[in-house]
Amino acid sequence: MKYDLIVIGSGPGGYVAAVRGAQRGLKTAVVERENLGGICLNWGCIPTKALLKSAQVYTYMRHAANYGVDATEAAPNLEAMVRRSRGVAETMSKGVAFLMQKNNIDVLKGVGKVLPNHQVEVSTADGVEVHEADHIIIATGARSKVMPSMPQDGKRIIGYREAMTLPFMPKSMLVCGSGAIGSEFAFFYQSIGVQVTLVEFMPQILPNEDEETAATISRTFRKMGMKVMVSSSVEKVDVDGDVCHVTVKDTKKNADVVVDCDVVLSAVGVVTNLEGIGLEETGIATERGKIVVDDYYQTSVPGYYAIGDVVHGPALAHVAEAEAVCCVEHIVGGEPAKVNYDNVPGCTYVSPEVASVGLSEKKAREAGLDFRVGKTFFRASGRATAAGNNEGFVKVLIDRQTDRILGCHLCGDNVTEMIAEIVVARQNGLTAHQVVESIHPHPTMSESVREAIEAAYEAN
Repeated sequence: MKYDLIVIGSGPGGYVAAVRGAQRGLKTAVVERENLGGICLNWGCIPTKALLKSAQVYTYMRHAANYGVDATEAAPNLEAMVRRSRGVAETMSKGVAFLMQKNNIDVLKGVGKVLPNHQVEVSTADGVEVHEADHIIIATGARSKVMPSMPQDGKRIIGYREAMTLPFMPKSMLVCGSGAIGSEFAFFYQSIGVQVTLVEFMPQILPNEDEETAATISRTFRKMGMKVMVSSSVEKVDVDGDVCHVTVKDTKKNADVVVDCDVVLSAVGVVTNLEGIGLEETGIATERGKIVVDDYYQTSVPGYYAIGDVVHGPALAHVAEAEAVCCVEHIVGGEPAKVNYDNVPGCTYVSPEVASVGLSEKKAREAGLDFRVGKTFFRASGRATAAGNNEGFVKVLIDRQTDRILGCHLCGDNVTEMIAEIVVARQNGLTAHQVVESIHPHPTMSESVREAIEAAYEAN
């Protein structure tokens, strides 16, 4: 077949690119080797949130008396939680299939590979097909990174995919890596009664977050009974039957300790899916394990583009979606705004939730910026107190000269729904005064954003 656009990969970047291309009049096809929606929808963002919701419901039931509700004793059912999570993922994948059908996008099931002369090879169980397109977008995503010290066997030493569908309830688990993936899984399993040890190589958990946020979540984890080990690394794992003997090195003390557990979850990051997709044959340049692209995601070979985890930038679903729209709009001759990588929100769905955008306080100081700091705690929020979860805070950094918001850090119930206000303000050049002068509804958690800005002016 001859297409205007072929997209390889149907994750958040791929399927958004395909839909936007079709909506802009391009005859479009998408190549997918597994399930529509990619890792995020089937094995990442969506099903993990379903698991976390189950953990939240279980926690509420355990503390129902705090809300004046008499309830029988609750018990976690991991099998049922996993079943619900897989059902949510399946529903969302069907939704992507509907979008493909609605927009007349051909779904080519198989393994995609780019070839020279604007061709794409699709390998299936029945053979090989070759299709042609004026424009080809590579959106093959990433997979769990395998460390030599933790060779994954899929049973006792696992990655995020296996963590989402564990066939048994472990008594204990060691999670290596405390980014969003590691912290969310550590929180989930600790919430349902698994004894979790969280190991992080950096001096704080959630290394990309503000220090105060990381400290708050660390206290919460420890209060739950989780063991948190920072400035530590997993040196080796010895599997002896049903027990994993994990040697963890304390890099500060230069001392080893052995942690025994049922399961080891490696959450040390991801590696891009670049192997075997034809980059070398096509002449597409790579650098440090990523495809080299310009501001509109054009690779070194005209007509070939790349978006999402395979290019440099934050490996986040919403970033891939933004890149997809920018790329396709440029292909059809539009003048899209470049993706603003300085204004990407980050969210971690533990409890309390974490959301942030812009500079942390430490990075702002390292940059030599002159700024105000304002903070308010949710214990002063009527809405948070009424909801029974008033842990956390809002911190805002404001440039003294421009009154622009340099960064905002939220830790609390549902703050992942609140961060967009600051993202929009920063994207459109609004000052902190303009944000604080906008009426925020009462009683809501969002009032705390206004109050944090007011605190910055009062204190500075």
